[in-house]
Amino acid sequence: MATSFVALRALCYMAAYILVFGWLASRTQSFDRNLNIPLPDWIRIVGVFLGVIGAVVAFACAGIFVARGRGTPAIFDPPREFVATGPYKVVRNPMYIGGLILLTGFGLYRGSIAILFFTIVMFFLFHLYVVFLEEPGLQARFGESYIAYKRSVHRWIPKFSRAAHAAF
Repeated sequence: MATSFVALRALCYMAAYILVFGWLASRTQSFDRNLNIPLPDWIRIVGVFLGVIGAVVAFACAGIFVARGRGTPAIFDPPREFVATGPYKVVRNPMYIGGLILLTGFGLYRGSIAILFFTIVMFFLFHLYVVFLEEPGLQARFGESYIAYKRSVHRWIPKFSRAAHAAF
Protein backbone atom coordinates (compact mmCIF):
# COMPACT_ATOMS: atom_id res chain seq x y z
CA MET A 1 0.00 0.00 0.00
CA ALA A 2 2.84 2.41 0.85
CA THR A 3 4.47 1.91 -2.57
CA SER A 4 1.15 2.60 -4.29
CA PHE A 5 0.81 5.87 -2.40
CA VAL A 6 4.38 6.88 -3.32
CA ALA A 7 3.67 5.98 -6.97
CA LEU A 8 0.50 8.08 -6.96
CA ARG A 9 2.39 11.05 -5.49
CA ALA A 10 5.16 10.63 -8.08
CA LEU A 11 2.62 10.51 -10.89
CA CYS A 12 0.96 13.69 -9.63
CA TYR A 13 4.30 15.49 -9.28
CA MET A 14 5.41 14.41 -12.77
CA ALA A 15 2.12 15.61 -14.26
CA ALA A 16 2.54 18.94 -12.48
CA TYR A 17 6.12 19.33 -13.73
CA ILE A 18 5.06 18.60 -17.30
CA LEU A 19 2.15 21.05 -17.10
CA VAL A 20 4.27 23.84 -15.60
CA PHE A 21 7.19 23.46 -18.00
CA GLY A 22 4.80 22.97 -20.94
CA TRP A 23 2.96 26.14 -19.97
CA LEU A 24 6.21 28.09 -19.58
CA ALA A 25 7.48 26.80 -22.91
CA SER A 26 4.19 27.71 -24.61
CA ARG A 27 4.40 31.23 -23.17
CA THR A 28 7.86 31.70 -24.68
CA GLN A 29 6.52 30.84 -28.12
CA SER A 30 5.19 34.38 -28.45
CA PHE A 31 8.82 35.51 -28.92
CA ASP A 32 8.93 33.64 -32.24
CA ARG A 33 7.29 36.65 -33.92
CA ASN A 34 10.41 38.68 -33.14
CA LEU A 35 12.84 35.93 -34.17
CA ASN A 36 11.21 35.11 -37.53
CA ILE A 37 13.26 31.91 -38.04
CA PRO A 38 11.00 29.32 -39.68
CA LEU A 39 11.64 25.62 -39.19
CA PRO A 40 10.79 23.08 -41.89
CA ASP A 41 7.51 21.18 -41.52
CA TRP A 42 9.21 17.76 -41.37
CA ILE A 43 10.86 18.77 -38.08
CA ARG A 44 7.53 18.18 -36.34
CA ILE A 45 8.01 14.41 -36.79
CA VAL A 46 11.44 14.63 -35.16
CA GLY A 47 9.82 16.62 -32.35
CA VAL A 48 7.24 13.92 -31.69
CA PHE A 49 9.96 11.26 -31.66
CA LEU A 50 12.13 13.25 -29.22
CA GLY A 51 9.12 14.12 -27.05
CA VAL A 52 8.24 10.45 -26.67
CA ILE A 53 11.83 9.48 -25.88
CA GLY A 54 12.16 12.28 -23.32
CA ALA A 55 8.88 11.36 -21.64
CA VAL A 56 9.81 7.67 -21.47
CA VAL A 57 13.19 8.48 -19.91
CA ALA A 58 11.70 10.91 -17.37
CA PHE A 59 8.87 8.57 -16.35
CA ALA A 60 11.25 5.58 -16.17
CA CYS A 61 13.44 7.57 -13.78
CA ALA A 62 10.40 8.45 -11.67
CA GLY A 63 9.45 4.76 -11.61
CA ILE A 64 12.93 3.83 -10.41
CA PHE A 65 12.68 6.48 -7.68
CA VAL A 66 9.42 4.90 -6.51
CA ALA A 67 10.51 1.25 -6.78
CA ARG A 68 14.13 1.46 -5.62
CA GLY A 69 14.38 4.77 -3.82
CA ARG A 70 11.02 4.67 -2.05
CA GLY A 71 10.40 8.32 -2.95
CA THR A 72 9.46 10.68 -5.74
CA PRO A 73 11.24 13.14 -8.08
CA ALA A 74 9.95 16.12 -6.10
CA ILE A 75 12.59 17.98 -4.10
CA PHE A 76 10.25 18.06 -1.10
CA ASP A 77 9.55 14.28 -1.29
CA PRO A 78 12.87 12.75 -2.44
CA PRO A 79 13.88 9.08 -2.53
CA ARG A 80 14.83 7.68 0.86
CA GLU A 81 17.35 5.25 -0.64
CA PHE A 82 20.26 6.09 -2.92
CA VAL A 83 19.37 5.20 -6.54
CA ALA A 84 22.17 4.17 -8.93
CA THR A 85 20.42 1.72 -11.22
CA GLY A 86 18.81 1.80 -14.66
CA PRO A 87 19.68 5.02 -16.50
CA TYR A 88 21.40 6.28 -13.35
CA LYS A 89 24.19 3.77 -14.07
CA VAL A 90 25.27 5.69 -17.15
CA VAL A 91 24.52 9.33 -16.25
CA ARG A 92 23.82 11.08 -12.94
CA ASN A 93 20.91 13.21 -14.15
CA PRO A 94 18.83 11.18 -16.60
CA MET A 95 15.54 12.69 -15.42
CA TYR A 96 16.71 16.21 -16.25
CA ILE A 97 18.05 14.95 -19.56
CA GLY A 98 14.71 13.28 -20.31
CA GLY A 99 12.89 16.50 -19.46
CA LEU A 100 15.19 18.53 -21.70
CA ILE A 101 14.73 16.07 -24.56
CA LEU A 102 10.96 16.33 -24.02
CA LEU A 103 11.15 20.15 -24.13
CA THR A 104 13.31 20.02 -27.25
CA GLY A 105 10.77 17.73 -28.88
CA PHE A 106 7.97 20.09 -27.90
CA GLY A 107 9.85 23.03 -29.41
CA LEU A 108 10.47 21.14 -32.65
CA TYR A 109 6.87 19.93 -32.80
CA ARG A 110 5.61 23.50 -32.36
CA GLY A 111 8.24 24.81 -34.81
CA SER A 112 9.39 27.27 -32.17
CA ILE A 113 12.91 28.62 -31.95
CA ALA A 114 11.86 30.44 -28.75
CA ILE A 115 10.99 27.14 -27.06
CA LEU A 116 14.36 25.73 -28.14
CA PHE A 117 16.08 28.77 -26.59
CA PHE A 118 13.96 28.24 -23.48
CA THR A 119 15.25 24.66 -23.34
CA ILE A 120 18.84 25.89 -23.43
CA VAL A 121 18.13 28.35 -20.62
CA MET A 122 16.50 25.56 -18.61
CA PHE A 123 19.59 23.39 -19.09
CA PHE A 124 21.79 26.11 -17.60
CA LEU A 125 19.37 26.60 -14.69
CA PHE A 126 19.22 22.84 -14.07
CA HIS A 127 23.02 22.71 -14.18
CA LEU A 128 23.36 25.46 -11.58
CA TYR A 129 20.76 23.77 -9.37
CA VAL A 130 22.49 20.39 -9.66
CA VAL A 131 25.99 21.74 -8.99
CA PHE A 132 25.20 24.12 -6.15
CA LEU A 133 22.21 22.51 -4.38
CA GLU A 134 21.36 18.98 -5.42
CA GLU A 135 24.79 17.35 -5.47
CA PRO A 136 25.96 18.84 -2.15
CA GLY A 137 22.66 17.71 -0.61
CA LEU A 138 23.04 14.18 -1.97
CA GLN A 139 26.62 14.05 -0.75
CA ALA A 140 25.50 15.09 2.73
CA ARG A 141 22.66 12.52 2.75
CA PHE A 142 24.44 9.53 1.21
CA GLY A 143 28.11 10.21 1.99
CA GLU A 144 30.81 7.99 0.54
CA SER A 145 28.46 5.99 -1.68
CA TYR A 146 27.47 9.17 -3.50
CA ILE A 147 31.08 10.37 -3.72
CA ALA A 148 32.09 7.04 -5.31
CA TYR A 149 29.12 7.31 -7.66
CA LYS A 150 30.20 10.83 -8.72
CA ARG A 151 33.68 9.53 -9.50
CA SER A 152 32.40 6.78 -11.78
CA VAL A 153 29.34 8.33 -13.50
CA HIS A 154 29.29 11.59 -15.44
CA ARG A 155 26.83 14.37 -14.64
CA TRP A 156 25.42 15.04 -18.14
CA ILE A 157 27.25 12.91 -20.74
CA PRO A 158 26.40 9.20 -20.52
CA LYS A 159 29.33 6.98 -19.61
CA PHE A 160 28.98 3.46 -20.92
CA SER A 161 31.72 1.46 -19.23
CA ARG A 162 31.99 -1.80 -17.37
CA ALA A 163 33.56 -0.06 -14.37
CA ALA A 164 30.48 2.14 -13.91
CA HIS A 165 28.15 -0.86 -14.18
CA ALA A 166 30.23 -3.00 -11.83
CA ALA A 167 30.37 -0.31 -9.14
CA PHE A 168 26.61 -0.19 -8.73
